[in-house]
Amino acid sequence: MYRRTLLGMLLGAVGMAAAETPQPREEWARQPPEKWIPQSEEEWRQNRFKVPGTLSLRARRRVEDPPGSGKFRTSEEVLRWEVAQTAIIICDVWDTDRCVTEVQRNRILAPRINEAASAARSLGVMIFHCPSDTMGYYARTPQRLRMQRAPMVPSPIPIGATPQNPDPLFCGVCGDNISDGFFTGPEPSTSRNNVPWQREHPAIDIAGYDGVSENGQEVYNFCKQEGITNLAITGVHTNECVLNRSFGIRMMTRLGFNMVLVRDLSDSGYFPHKPPYMSHTRGSELIVEHIETHWCPSILSDDLTSVIPGSADPSGS
Repeated sequence: MYRRTLLGMLLGAVGMAAAETPQPREEWARQPPEKWIPQSEEEWRQNRFKVPGTLSLRARRRVEDPPGSGKFRTSEEVLRWEVAQTAIIICDVWDTDRCVTEVQRNRILAPRINEAASAARSLGVMIFHCPSDTMGYYARTPQRLRMQRAPMVPSPIPIGATPQNPDPLFCGVCGDNISDGFFTGPEPSTSRNNVPWQREHPAIDIAGYDGVSENGQEVYNFCKQEGITNLAITGVHTNECVLNRSFGIRMMTRLGFNMVLVRDLSDSGYFPHKPPYMSHTRGSELIVEHIETHWCPSILSDDLTSVIPGSADPSGS
């Protein structure tokens, strides 16, 4: 009798320990939907607190020198962005993709994005998670509701995705060779038809006052509501979604936002099997150079992880 009782106690203890084990980050959305509903209207209405702090961004551009020569040089300037007016966009870093090679690259990229976003969040920077085609996965979460319920703000131009590679200069730097449906490897086992992704990559935390959206109008509304004027974009792919989504570089710059590409936290869809037949790394660099020349400067992610000493102190201290 004692042995049976002791065994029962041990099994009970193991069961309790298992029940108390925290769920892995990637399992959070498998909770019942009622667990996602904010306990009050205040939970999704509550946005990040606006705190002092100034980022110092070493922004790199490419300028034609002399004008009309067709020769370009890099030029660097320091931008001063207030954290209260700044947001990071994480573009289309999904849990899977259409080919194994892309999945492998995202597996490396996602933790690095998460590290930089976490540091920036702690400084007071807003984080927008924009994994397109996955909004059903985040329905009813405070982060999704926060973006959906920002008041509508009329925009100076219609907001929408821009045509892929309308610039003939861009096609010259391999910007159009992912539009033919040719990929670099077999589809991963999790592929589901043409849209295999279901959510953002699980290595990226969605926390606190973050927002989740795939809609440029929602991003615009929220930025106007919160006084955000500066956007730093990360993710994939620089020659497609990062440029062309409704929340991407082309549209947001046309809407008047100050924009930078975080070049070490982005990746391209260039594949070496087509002209101009170069490595993926060099193809990605050429696309960054195109963006720096024609659209916006680029920065390195380290600049988003700290503020100018003393700038985060309370006013009057």
